[in-house]
Amino acid sequence: MSSEEKKLWATELLIQKNNELGRLPTKDDFDEVTRSRIKAYLGPWPRALETAGLKAPKQPAPKKKRSGGKKLPESNITGKNKDHGANK
Repeated sequence: MSSEEKKLWATELLIQKNNELGRLPTKDDFDEVTRSRIKAYLGPWPRALETAGLKAPKQPAPKKKRSGGKKLPESNITGKNKDHGANK
């Protein structure tokens, strides 16, 4: 069985189970061997459901913008004063 045939088999199995149950199939709806094969062919469970077209892909979270605050001088960050102990 080729890689594409394995993916097709797993996809069809998920779609069939979805139609049978009338809901998204969960890992518990399959025996351990079948569940392992589905995950091996299609990836983690959420990705497998997405590949089968049963679940919309998760949208990545928007990246947070950095604050526009000013950087502190290096001497304040380290707690050291650069001219501490200098020729006074």
